[in-house]
Amino acid sequence: MNINSAEITEQITKTASDFVIQNIKPHVMEWDEAQHFPIELFKQMGEMGFMGVLVPEEYGGSGLSYFEYKTIIESISKICGSIGLSVAAHNSLCVGHILSFGNNEQKQKYLPKLATAEWLGAWGLTEPNTGSDAGNMKCVAKKNNDEWVLNGTKSWITHGKSGDVAVVIARTGEAKAKNNATAFIVERGTPGFTAGKKENKLGMRASETAEMIFDNCIIPDENRLGEVGDGFKQSMKVLDGGRISIASLSLGIAKGAFEAAAHYSKERYQFDQPIANFQGISFKLADMATEIDAADLLTLRACDLKNQHKNVSREAAMAKYYASEVAVKVATEAVQIFGGNGYTKDFPVEKFYRDAKLCTIGEGTSEIQKIVIAREVLKGF
Repeated sequence: MNINSAEITEQITKTASDFVIQNIKPHVMEWDEAQHFPIELFKQMGEMGFMGVLVPEEYGGSGLSYFEYKTIIESISKICGSIGLSVAAHNSLCVGHILSFGNNEQKQKYLPKLATAEWLGAWGLTEPNTGSDAGNMKCVAKKNNDEWVLNGTKSWITHGKSGDVAVVIARTGEAKAKNNATAFIVERGTPGFTAGKKENKLGMRASETAEMIFDNCIIPDENRLGEVGDGFKQSMKVLDGGRISIASLSLGIAKGAFEAAAHYSKERYQFDQPIANFQGISFKLADMATEIDAADLLTLRACDLKNQHKNVSREAAMAKYYASEVAVKVATEAVQIFGGNGYTKDFPVEKFYRDAKLCTIGEGTSEIQKIVIAREVLKGF
C-alpha cells in the first residue's frame, strides 16, 4: 500500500476539522432533535471543495484522491455522522455515478453544479420492497420514441426531497432477468417527479431520507447513463466506492466515540481515582483502539486500490463490513464507559450510538457484505 499524499492529506484534515468545529459542532444536537437538514451548510462545503472531492478540476471539482476523500468524510463524521453521511452520498453515489458512467456532455452539464453544491445530488436504487433484491425492482422505465416514461417509487433516498438532481436506476427489462435495469439522470422539477414520505429515523436525523415518486415522468434518452441494461452493473461499481464512503463514515463515528470515552475516563473519578485506572475500563479502551486501527488499515487499502483503478469489490466490502461493525461496538462501549451520563443527551456518545447502526445497514447490510466477500474470496479456489 502506497500512501504518497501524506502532506496533502494532513492539510485536508486540518482544513476539514477546522471547518467542522466552526460550522457544524455548535449545531449538532439542534439539527438532530429538529431533524433539520441544513442545506445552506452544503453550499458552504461546496465552496470548500468538499462536495466534489473526486471530481477532476476540469469539471469544477477538487481533483483529489480517495485518501483525501476518506479524511474529509472521517473528519466530519467525528463530530456529526448525519452531515458525513450526506456528504458521502452526494460524492460517491450521485456524483460518482455520473463521473464513472456519464458521457462528456453529461459530465459537462451536471458535474460543475454538483461539485460546487449549486445542485445537491441523490441516488435511487432501493425501493419499498426491493432493497438487496434489486433485480426485482418495481420502478419501471419504458421507451417511447426518444423518451422514457418512468413510473414507481424509490425509498430510503438520501436527499430524496431536497436533491436537485438524481441518478435513478429503473427496470427496463423483465423482472429478475439479466441486465434488466438502466440508469437515468432526472432533474428536480421534471413533471411527474415528486418527493414522498420523509423518514423519522433513530439516528442520522439531520441527513434527509425520503421517497422519490415517479408518475409518468418523461425523461429524454440523452439523460440515459450508459447502455440500456447496464444499470445494475453500473450500480455495483458505484457501490464499491460507496462502501469506502461508509467505511470512512464508520471510522469517523468510531473515532469520535473513542476520543470522547478516553477523555471522560481520565476526568471521571470513582474511589478517588480516574476510572481509566481500572482494568475494566482500560481494557475496553485497548480493544476499541485496536479495532479502530484495524478498520482504518482496511479502509486505506481499499482507497489505495481505488486510486489505482483496480477491482476493489472484495477490499471495499471488507472495509465497510468491519468498520461499520466496529463503529457500533465502539459506540456501545463508549456509552458503557460514560455510564448513566452516556444515556443522556448532555454528552455526545448517545448520538454516536444512534448514528452508528445505520452504517451496518446502508449501501448493503453486513450480511450482504459477507456474501460479496465470500464470493470474491472463493474465486481463488
